[in-house]
This record gives sequence, C-alpha cells and structure tokens, in this order.
Amino acid sequence: MKRILSTVVSLSVSAVLFVVSPLFAEKNQPAKIKAAAIQVRMIQSDEIKLPAEFQISLYENLIRQLEKQDGFEHVYRDGDRNAANVADLVVLHSSVRGFKAGSERARQVTTVAGTTSVAIHCQFTTVDGKSLLEQDVKGKVRFFGGNLRATYDFAKKTARIAQENFSSTGR
Repeated sequence: MKRILSTVVSLSVSAVLFVVSPLFAEKNQPAKIKAAAIQVRMIQSDEIKLPAEFQISLYENLIRQLEKQDGFEHVYRDGDRNAANVADLVVLHSSVRGFKAGSERARQVTTVAGTTSVAIHCQFTTVDGKSLLEQDVKGKVRFFGGNLRATYDFAKKTARIAQENFSSTGR
C-alpha cells in the first residue's frame, strides 16, 4: 500500500512540475526587438550554384510566409522605395550556404533516399547594417512533395524566427 501511495505522490509531483515549468520559462524570455516592418533582400547564392527556380521560390515563399505572420505591419520587397521612409525597419539578408538536390522519384520509392535540402544563413539588420540577429536555417523535403517544397520549409522556419524575435510593439 505504501508503494502505491508513494508512486501516486511522485507522479502527481512530476505532473505539476511538467505543467508549471513552461509558465516560468515564458517569463525568462528576452523582450522582442521592436520592428514595424521588414524588407527582404533577394537571396544571394554566390558560392553555391542554385537553380533559378529554387532562388525565386525561396524569395517568394519567404515573402508570403512573413506576410502571414502578425509580427510586422508591412513586408517590403528588395528595391521597394517606400521602405526608405519607414521607422523601425528590419532588413533580412539571406545567403545560401548549402544545397543538395534530391530526387522526387527516390522519395516516392523509399522514404530513406531522395532528400532535398537547402541551408541558408539569415541575418536581420537595421537599415544602417547593425546586426540584430543571425541564424542558419535549413529547409528540407524528406518524404512527399516536389523538390521546391524545401523552399517552403525554409520560409516557414524563417518566418517563425522573425515572429519569435521581432514585434511591432516591442513586447
């Protein structure tokens, strides 16, 4: 009987700690950086030979995913003159660091082979060029979908990073 009681007590304590610990973790998160808008520069692929459809798809998916997020009031494209007059503008510079072309056919036949992946270094800066945040992001398509699905995966991950670190209110 004692053994059952001690097991129940230890499970109860573990459950309470499991539920309460995320509440404390949220309080320790750093404040978000204030950014009213973001300008996305064209993705550079100087070192890595990237097919044109991948480069365009990376850029377009990134714009689309950032527009879906609620973190920025406006998302500007590279070369948009309206961005010059915006206060609290963040500029996103991205450069391709790695690319592995996979095979859609191999993914259909087996789930182990055929992975397409793209590794991109993202740097969020001020208009002056002061670095606010740098992070490497990988986009992958492993099981199902076309090779360009890796660009969608990259865009979703980058938009999530932007949402977690930037806010139009600074909170």
